[in-house]
Amino acid sequence: MSISTMRLTFAAAGLMLAASASGANASYCGDGKTVTFAGIDWESGAFITEVMKTILAKGYDCQVDSIPGNSVTLEQATANNDVQIFAEEWLGRSDVWNKAVEEKKVVAVGKTFVGASEGWFVPDYVVHGDPARNIEAKAPDLKSVSQLTDPKIAEIFADPEEPSKGRFLNCPSGWTCEGVSTAKLEAYKLDEAYVNFRPGTGTALDAAITSAYLQGEPILFYYWSPTAIMGKFKLIQLEEPAYNEACWKELSSANGKRDEGCAFPSVDVAYGVNSTFASEAPEIVGILEKATFPLEEVNASLAYMADNKVDATAAAAEFLKTKGDVWSKWVSEEARGKIEAGLK
Repeated sequence: MSISTMRLTFAAAGLMLAASASGANASYCGDGKTVTFAGIDWESGAFITEVMKTILAKGYDCQVDSIPGNSVTLEQATANNDVQIFAEEWLGRSDVWNKAVEEKKVVAVGKTFVGASEGWFVPDYVVHGDPARNIEAKAPDLKSVSQLTDPKIAEIFADPEEPSKGRFLNCPSGWTCEGVSTAKLEAYKLDEAYVNFRPGTGTALDAAITSAYLQGEPILFYYWSPTAIMGKFKLIQLEEPAYNEACWKELSSANGKRDEGCAFPSVDVAYGVNSTFASEAPEIVGILEKATFPLEEVNASLAYMADNKVDATAAAAEFLKTKGDVWSKWVSEEARGKIEAGLK
């Protein structure tokens, strides 16, 4: 082969590599493929999904869609690549997801948000008061669940129907958290001193907390984040003994021992992504790796939804319009400009 022929061959090969690299960078959306999200039906998941759909559609010219379903069905759809992105996957909580991980059908990408928690709460004014509302602190030293055994503390949270006992506002019957909190009441030796009150629905739980808070009344209850309630009200989580696996196994088992109580396990939340899609769309995976929502912003957006009676799409638009300092770190400068222009 002559030198000139070799040069032409290497040049052609270089052009092919360059074209291949260019195609890889924009292959998924550039080829007109649709990025399908899990149509998560809980508020934080729906909000985050809409934000990420908008970022990909307006910033990167992607075709986006979502399909509805319950979490188990949507996790399986992600494993099958019928869904590419499950925006709020609580890692380790689902047998379907764990099996898909073992089979290398899905991967966890980035951290959707950090610091999500669940536990037992009281309004901040119970401990610190609220001078603006002329509310005095009724339990200024309250910090821990261990103090709830004090009859004077139980009296503060007196049950309206059985005032000789306190009231603990639990999850609705049938929720996993209801069984665990019921087990904790027994483990902490509180089951005789407190009425284990279970509201009929999640809406009833929220209504009871909201009513008590707006009236400045003491209330002891289970709750979690991110949620609108966390965004709207100032709450204090009561301290519990540190989580340990043996304790949790007993608390979370219907027939487990109730010898000791401990905190709920820490939560890791990531973008659940189909493995094939992850290999085909590295640019999108790169965005997801950076797209960590500050927890307080999620809570605030959910409160915005509740206060203004708007859906996740409207809340996502408001977030993108007002929180550019947050999401602009996730995208390229060109994408930021296109997203901002698309929101006007």
